[in-house]
Amino acid sequence: QLQASGGGLVQAGGSLRLSCAASGLTFRWYSTGWFRQAPGKEREFVAALSWSGITTDYAAYVKGRFTISKDNAKNTVDLQMNSLKPEDTAVYYCAARSRVANEYEFWGQGTLVTVSS
Repeated sequence: QLQASGGGLVQAGGSLRLSCAASGLTFRWYSTGWFRQAPGKEREFVAALSWSGITTDYAAYVKGRFTISKDNAKNTVDLQMNSLKPEDTAVYYCAARSRVANEYEFWGQGTLVTVSS
């Protein structure tokens, strides 16, 4: 089970740090990702981190502003979001997949990020 937290209301240009905690699985052995869904839109990819923690991938619209990381000791995956824009407003979801899976198997419940202009 994944639990996302850290969402809230922030002004444009501000920062937020989202965190995803896991129970029942160990992030050390899982690839992880963050996705978001804005009102009336499809869910979209934000960032991903390989299980080794070495390889990252970012959507073009967040690259250079967002950073995904994980803390194996705490069993958490974080998304540091800087220079936030109103278009970043969405519910953010964390997800995890095992090394042999092609799709994300586990999803968090989502945390709302609202960026005011």
